[in-house]
Amino acid sequence: MPKRFSTKDLDVRREPAGGRSGVGSFRFTDDYSVFHYGKMPDSVPGKGEACCRIAAFNFRLLAEAGVPSHFRAFHPPDRLEFDLLRVIDPRERALGPADVNHLVPLQVIFRAMLPEGSSVLRRLRLGRLEPADIGLAGLPAPGTVLERPVIEYTTKLEEIDRFVGRDEAAAIGGLDAEQQAELEDRTRLVADVVGEHARRVGLVLADGKVEYGRDARGRLILVDHAGTPDEARLLLDGAHADKQVLRDHYAAGGLQSRVEEWVREGRPRSAWPAPDPLPREVVEVVGEMYRSLCELWTGTRIWGAEDLDRVLARLASLAPGARCTEPGTGAAWT
Repeated sequence: MPKRFSTKDLDVRREPAGGRSGVGSFRFTDDYSVFHYGKMPDSVPGKGEACCRIAAFNFRLLAEAGVPSHFRAFHPPDRLEFDLLRVIDPRERALGPADVNHLVPLQVIFRAMLPEGSSVLRRLRLGRLEPADIGLAGLPAPGTVLERPVIEYTTKLEEIDRFVGRDEAAAIGGLDAEQQAELEDRTRLVADVVGEHARRVGLVLADGKVEYGRDARGRLILVDHAGTPDEARLLLDGAHADKQVLRDHYAAGGLQSRVEEWVREGRPRSAWPAPDPLPREVVEVVGEMYRSLCELWTGTRIWGAEDLDRVLARLASLAPGARCTEPGTGAAWT
C-alpha cells in the first residue's frame, strides 16, 4: 500500500469500514524514490507503465500458484484496481490476531542471495547484524546464494522505516505464531514463483519486498504488488536491472551517507535539502531499462525497446561507479 511519500497515486473509490473492504486503484507514476526520500527530482519515462504491467502480470502468475491478493483488475496502461483495506497504526491502536480487514503494517523482505548493494552486507560489516542471524557461519561475499530465502521485517507506517526482529514484527502486525508462520511460508512461495519466472526469462531474483493484509474474512492476502524492479533486485549476468541503478548513482555522490546522518540526527524529512537531478542521458537510459525489462518479463512488445543486455551495457558506460555502495545505518529494506 502507498506510503505518505509514495510514488504511486492512490484513488479511493469506496472507503473500507469495519468488516467491509473498500475499492481503490493505484496509478503508477514515472517518479521514483531512494534512501527514504520521497519523489526525486527526475521522472523516468515509461517507468510507471512498465512497473504496472509487471505487477499485473505477477498478480496473475501468483494467483495461479494459489497466492490470494487484493488485486481486482488491470486498467491499461498504468492503473491497478484492488480491494482497499483499513490502515490501522499500531502506535495508536494495537492490532490482534482476531482483527480483520486491515493492512499488516510491515514490510517483509525475502533474500535469496546477497548482491552488491544489499543492506545485509553493510549491516554485517558494521556489526549490526551477525552471520548467524541469516543462517551463515561466517561473513558472506557479495553474490552469496543462500540455501533458503531469509526473511526480515521493517516497519511500514513510521516516517523512517526501521528493521525489527521477528518478535517485534509479530507484535506490530498483530500476528500470533501460526499467522506469522503462514506469512513467512507465503513469502517464500512468492519468492519461489517470481524467482522461477525470472529464471525462465534469463534473470536472477536476488531479493524483494512484499506486503500483506487481512481481508474481511481474516485471510492473509498479498497487497501492494510484488516482483517489480522497484521492490525487487533482478540481475542479468550479475548486473542490476532494477532501481538499484538509481540508488548507485546517488550513493556514488555521497547522498546515502548524508541521509543516514540526518536520520541519526533526527532531522525531519521535510527539512532535508532537495537532491540534485541525475544527468538527462542517465534518466533516459534507465527508462529504456524499465521498458526493456517489462517486455522481457511479460513477453509483450509494447515500445519496441532495446534488448536488456545492451541497455545495461549502456548504463554501465554512463555510470562507472554504479556498483559503489556505502556503509550506513539507514533502515531502508534494501
